[in-house]
Amino acid sequence: MNLEKVYVTQQGYEDLLKEYETLVHVTRKDVIEELQNARAQGDLSENADYDAARDRQARIEGRIREVETMLNNIEIIDDKKSSKVIRIGSTFTMCELVKNSKGKLVDGETERFTIVGSVEADPINGKLSNVSPLAQAILDRKEGDVATVNIDQPYDVKILSIE
Repeated sequence: MNLEKVYVTQQGYEDLLKEYETLVHVTRKDVIEELQNARAQGDLSENADYDAARDRQARIEGRIREVETMLNNIEIIDDKKSSKVIRIGSTFTMCELVKNSKGKLVDGETERFTIVGSVEADPINGKLSNVSPLAQAILDRKEGDVATVNIDQPYDVKILSIE
């Protein structure tokens, strides 16, 4: 089975490893203890604590499998390499082109983003998923290029700088 690559920065990789270690060595043990305590209460058929612990165990085990799959398919983004074009790992500044009162397109508010894999995406904090419509529109573009973001109501953005 050929799974999709999971793109992350070095920091994202370290965060995933830390989450995995915590889930396996701390959280899993906590859940086992919760199950043992719930079992000690007696009749399991009407034991809400036992049911809650089993549900939590299922969620934890699911997340462990999910993180394992990500770690097995990881590709670390080289976000230190400078480039003339936007690619995964690039940090760039852009603006949306907006119409002024005369109907002419002018530069709107500027925003700064880094393109990361979907695992690390956090647009509010400037981390844009590589599969988002905006990222798809500007990948392989250069400084000064204008790109159309194809969504229900398309809009144009201008690349101001690439770091």
